[in-house]
Amino acid sequence: MRLLFGLLFLAKKKKQSLEEKVQSIQQGDQTLQNELIETYKPFIAKSVSSICKRYITETDDEFSIGLIAFNEAVQKYNPSKGSSLLSFADVLIKRKVIDYIRSQSKYKNISLQINDEQEEDSQHSSVEAQLSIDDYQRKTEATNRKNEIIQFAGVLQQYELSFDELVKNSPKHADARKNAMKVAQTLVEQEELKQYLLEKKKLPIKQLEEAVQVSRKTIERNRKYIMAISLILIGDYLYLKDYIKGVLET
Repeated sequence: MRLLFGLLFLAKKKKQSLEEKVQSIQQGDQTLQNELIETYKPFIAKSVSSICKRYITETDDEFSIGLIAFNEAVQKYNPSKGSSLLSFADVLIKRKVIDYIRSQSKYKNISLQINDEQEEDSQHSSVEAQLSIDDYQRKTEATNRKNEIIQFAGVLQQYELSFDELVKNSPKHADARKNAMKVAQTLVEQEELKQYLLEKKKLPIKQLEEAVQVSRKTIERNRKYIMAISLILIGDYLYLKDYIKGVLET
């Protein structure tokens, strides 16, 4: 799968680090915040479970407390303090859950505290959690990419195209691929051209020639590639679009 993506779209741009994501969230990126929370739910559940001494699921009240605490940690995190986000979040989650447990009458006889040793252990566990989360995320993304490619392959058949053809007919040079993507982007942005492609299952070469600063010969030579990129931009393809975006922004 990675080879196929590389052949079609070039290397993807470098992903944001966790600290960079947190900075974007603190600047108001709500979508990224929701994605980060979703990704780290296993980490939150593990931190909460270590305090409750039982397996915690998303239906438990304690998990909700942990979720709120993790979100608070993201908003308050400052890398200049020295600790990692996960270490900071782990301690904050445990403290918030302990406060919640103490407030519940059924736990009034339980004595709970986080000492220095627990905080040190939490730093080690956060590293383990990070590795586990990264592995889970890689596997999930690989599965989603595979499913997306299978779905897109079905769409290509409607246009008498295939991935093998695209690999063979893709522009050989990076600049040429990028220019072809820009042509596809222009097509998608102009409703008349987009509808022509969708209805006739053909590339509106003449109209495109008038809309872009690319020769007709170049458009015809890259016809199949431009069609495929246009279909990706039109469709609901999270990973394929991300690769195209990475190329266009370089």
